[in-house]
Amino acid sequence: MQVVIAGGHGKIAMLLHPLLGERGDSVRALIRNPDQADDVRAAGAEPVYCDLEAESDISAAVGEADAVVFAAGAGPGSGEKRKRTMDRDGAVKLIDAAKANGISRYAIVSSIGAGSPPAEGGDVFGEYLRAKGAADQALAESGLDFTIVRPGSLTDDDPIGTVNAAESVERGQIPRADVATVIAEVLHTDSTIGKTFELVSGTTPIDEALAAL
Repeated sequence: MQVVIAGGHGKIAMLLHPLLGERGDSVRALIRNPDQADDVRAAGAEPVYCDLEAESDISAAVGEADAVVFAAGAGPGSGEKRKRTMDRDGAVKLIDAAKANGISRYAIVSSIGAGSPPAEGGDVFGEYLRAKGAADQALAESGLDFTIVRPGSLTDDDPIGTVNAAESVERGQIPRADVATVIAEVLHTDSTIGKTFELVSGTTPIDEALAAL
């Protein structure tokens, strides 16, 4: 499988690249900073320069693929505007590119709470949830073979390998490494197509949790 990952130098993506490589997949990572290229190569992916915010059409950078993953984000410390231009608009640009290039499979790393974001207010975090929610809705209505993964609070802890995954779960934390494993598994689990689920650490092995969705 050929996979293109937006946000290719992000923490989840950098954990995802080698996991996909171990499955025999080839990965292209969209990066906005050419200085990140060596890191991406070391993780097993091919770097492709693409500024999601600056470019209106990213289809040429995406190219041919079997699946795309949106793992980009404005990140901590960014303001409300970048939540919209990256977390929402970047995801929509990847939807448009997937459609233009005939790529049907699309997995997105969203956020717990994106399904019911505040209508207004909430400062930057409220805008983040609204941006994520809008991106999720655009993907769900796109006609693509989507999977929307909404993890809880992300940590850099070692992977646990067990999760709680359902349409709605009690809020909690999850290591980014486990989120990466879930995304890798999702791309190879057709039963997750059309599914939207929240995700936190739990007691069920990842493959079993996804099969039960």
